[in-house]
Amino acid sequence: MTQILNGVRVLEVAEYGFVPSAASVLGEWGADVIKVEHAARGDQTRRLYSFDVGPGAGGFAPMWEPFNRSKRAIGVDIAIPAGREVILELAQRADVFITSFLPAARRKLGIEVDDLRAANPSLVYARGSANGQLGPDAERGGFDSLHFWQRSGVASAVSLGSPTPIQLPGIGFGDIQSGISLAGGIVGALFHRERTGEALEVDTSLLAQGFWAASASLVALNLVGREQKPLFDRKKLVNPLTNTYRTADDRWIVFAMVESDRYWARFCAVIGREELRDDPRFADAAARAENAAACIAVLDEIFASKPLAHWEPRLARQDGQYAISRQYGELNRDEQAWANHYLQQVDYGDGRSLTLVSAPVQFNREPSDLRPAPDFGQHTDEVLGELGHSQEDIARLRGLRAIS
Repeated sequence: MTQILNGVRVLEVAEYGFVPSAASVLGEWGADVIKVEHAARGDQTRRLYSFDVGPGAGGFAPMWEPFNRSKRAIGVDIAIPAGREVILELAQRADVFITSFLPAARRKLGIEVDDLRAANPSLVYARGSANGQLGPDAERGGFDSLHFWQRSGVASAVSLGSPTPIQLPGIGFGDIQSGISLAGGIVGALFHRERTGEALEVDTSLLAQGFWAASASLVALNLVGREQKPLFDRKKLVNPLTNTYRTADDRWIVFAMVESDRYWARFCAVIGREELRDDPRFADAAARAENAAACIAVLDEIFASKPLAHWEPRLARQDGQYAISRQYGELNRDEQAWANHYLQQVDYGDGRSLTLVSAPVQFNREPSDLRPAPDFGQHTDEVLGELGHSQEDIARLRGLRAIS
C-alpha cells in the first residue's frame, strides 16, 4: 500500500486499546511508531484476559496484538530522570506525540504539551481521553464500556426490553472506533503543519465518539421531545422487507430493502413463493404496509421452514439488500473480507501466525502491509542506538532501571 506517512515518526506513551489502536493505524500507513512501555511491567494489555483467553495463549497476548501491530517497542521508566531524558530525546526527533495518560500523570512525568514543545516546537501533540480535556470530568479516566457505550445512551437504546443494560458487544469495541478518528485527526494536523508550519494539539475522547455515534438519534428525539427511541417491534414494521427473520436452525437474516417495490417480485421468486407477488394484500408497498402483520407472519413461516444453508444461495440470486447476522468466529470465513484484504494473515515467525484486521482505509486500492506486534522491549537497543547512545551508555541506563 502507498505509505502515506512514510518518514513520519510517532512517539506513543499510552496503554490499553483506544490510543494504541490509533497509533497502530499510523504505523500501518507508513509511520515509524515507537511505543514506550513501562520498563518493568510493560503495557497492561499484555496481561489482560479476554473471552476467557489468558495472556500467552498460543504464544499471543490477545488484547496486545490487534492494538500494537506495526510498531517498534521500547521499555522506559519515565519517572526516573534518565528515562525522562530518553523521552525528550525521542520527542526532539518525532513528528507526533500521542498519549492516553491522564492530566495528573502527564504533569507528574513532565510530558505535557509545553514540556515536549520546549524540546520540539513543531511536535503535533495528540491526546485520547475518556471525557475530553475540559469540564468537571476532564481529570477522570474511563473505558469504552462506560463512556463510549453507557454514558452516550447507546447501551440503553439497544437494551430496550432487556432486564439489565446490555454490555459492550466485544473487546475494545469503542476503543477501535475512537482510535480511527484520532488517527484521522493526527493526519489532518500533519497536513495543516505541512501547509502552515503550525503544530496543533489533537484531541478526541470515548465520550465524543459515543455522542457522535448517537448524533442522528439525538436530533430525532430532540425534535419529538422524547428521552428514548421506541421499543423495536418487528411485527409492526410497515415494510416487511426491512425486517429480521429466523431460520430453521435459529439463525437470523436481516433485510433492508427500503425500495421494496423494486425487489418484491424477484424476492418472491427466489424464496419459492411467486404467488405472493400477485397476492392483492402484498401487491405493492402500500398494500404490504396496510397488511404488514399478515405479510410478516407469512415470511416468518417461510424462513422458519428451512435452515440458513438453504436460504443463502437463493437470496444471493436477487438484488435486494440483506445480510446474515454473523457470529465473530464466522468472520474468518468471509470471502469478501479476504478479497479486499480486510483480514490478513500475519507471520510472527517460529511457525506462528495470526489473523488481524487491517485499518478500514486503503489508498489506490492497495492492501496495507501489517507487521506483528512487538515483544516487550524488543527495540530498546535499536532505537537508543539510532539516538546515538553507545552500548556502554545503554548498559548504564539499564543499570539505573531507566530502560528495559
